[in-house]
Amino acid sequence: MAEFIQALDPSKLVLLETGLSFLTSAFEAPVYNLPIFLFGLLSQESNEAVQSLRAFTFLAGGSIIYDIIWMARHDQHWFIRVLTIFIQILKIPTVLAFAAALRQRGGQFSGLSFSGNDIGGATVWSMPGGFTSGGREGYQSVEDPIATPTPKPALHTPATAPPPPPPNAPGAYQSV
Repeated sequence: MAEFIQALDPSKLVLLETGLSFLTSAFEAPVYNLPIFLFGLLSQESNEAVQSLRAFTFLAGGSIIYDIIWMARHDQHWFIRVLTIFIQILKIPTVLAFAAALRQRGGQFSGLSFSGNDIGGATVWSMPGGFTSGGREGYQSVEDPIATPTPKPALHTPATAPPPPPPNAPGAYQSV
């Protein structure tokens, strides 16, 4: 059985199911199948996208149950029902093939645990604008005091002359 799953091509399976879902989307059929399989097409294209591959595998596996519920509650034309059942049957090897591809890419399904403040792995980004305790790359951190420039004395102004009024900002309110 493991050799059979390894021999399956996930890209061809998801492409076939995308086409069948597109054909049935014009009729009374589950509307969620086409977006799920379009997401599957995108997720299997990238070799580094382990997270999206895992998400698609969970979505496709969970939609098998939704298909059963959907078909019990809706009436379909016999041909569309046959296609919907065929799509549902194809989901099982698709989920297994994507799970095998996920394991080959180094992903796992047990990575859903929360340990401390680490949610799903190491942080690979930092807040822009230096909102960290150490500040970085020329940004001022929140804890540093604001540096204010020292005013320069004016040249050639008499000591008795009043200071000039501040310039009016454009669009500011003025009193009369």
